[in-house]
Amino acid sequence: MRCPVCGVDDDRVVDSRPVPVGDAIRRRRECRSCSHRFTTFERIERPELLVRKRSGTVMPFSRPKVLEGMSRAAKSRVPAAELERASAAVEAALRDLGVREVTSEQVGLQVLVQLRELDQVAYVRFASVYKDFQGAEDFEKELSVLRKEAPPKSA
Repeated sequence: MRCPVCGVDDDRVVDSRPVPVGDAIRRRRECRSCSHRFTTFERIERPELLVRKRSGTVMPFSRPKVLEGMSRAAKSRVPAAELERASAAVEAALRDLGVREVTSEQVGLQVLVQLRELDQVAYVRFASVYKDFQGAEDFEKELSVLRKEAPPKSA
């Protein structure tokens, strides 16, 4: 690893620990030339996961985009660390399908599964946008589904 200050490729690992989400290792390093300390993260390189949108376009999966949508729905109701864990769980569930390409519907359903476990209000907020609620009847229908123990169904 090259030192970001002096560029020398000679360092030692001072500390190594897993990150809270669990899919990376955080390493503190010290340059043996200039003694500068810096942090690196080591992750397993996985094949890119692709998402086919309703329009037919294909885009790379973006955990930050999932996290942003979940954060909007939760809006001060769920701690950021819980949302980060939930977004990682969404990605893990999609990767567990064993396919390289998933649909945006599959992504949305996994988000609903995670939000349902975290916060019912966040779940309904996300469902209202994801399922394109048009009136109070849609909310009533989703609330009746929420009261049952069955997992969310597609739109």
